[in-house]
Amino acid sequence: MNETTERFLRDITDRVGYARITEVHLFPAVRQGGMESGVAVVVADPEAPAADGVERHVVYTARYRHTLKGVDRGKWEFDVKAEADAPLVTVDEVVRGVVRRSGDTFQPERISGEQLRSIVPAPEVLPQEPASPQPPDNPQPDNALV
Repeated sequence: MNETTERFLRDITDRVGYARITEVHLFPAVRQGGMESGVAVVVADPEAPAADGVERHVVYTARYRHTLKGVDRGKWEFDVKAEADAPLVTVDEVVRGVVRRSGDTFQPERISGEQLRSIVPAPEVLPQEPASPQPPDNPQPDNALV
């Protein structure tokens, strides 16, 4: 896995939620004219369970565009958008349909949530600053006469 793919996966986990991701279907990157772009279908647990009791997942499309040459070399564009909610079986069918319609022989790389978390380190949790001490109820200046 190259640096660009790792960056893409890191951005996905930052935006969607590190622990929520169930799987990622990573399509091969395309290089054209000094640019590289990539697409992934991301499946994540919903933030709240469905009211009807049917297990559904949130389906996202993630895209990146990385400028490799030219004046804007190094420019990184990233977007992730929630597209639908669906059972996992439906997601697999949709991914197969995309591959079939593309006419290519490629197969997207399926990365489970567990595999993803072994590739992308957990985000650092910064310690919270301790709360400032509360002032006394009846503060007296240091030079107060008693």
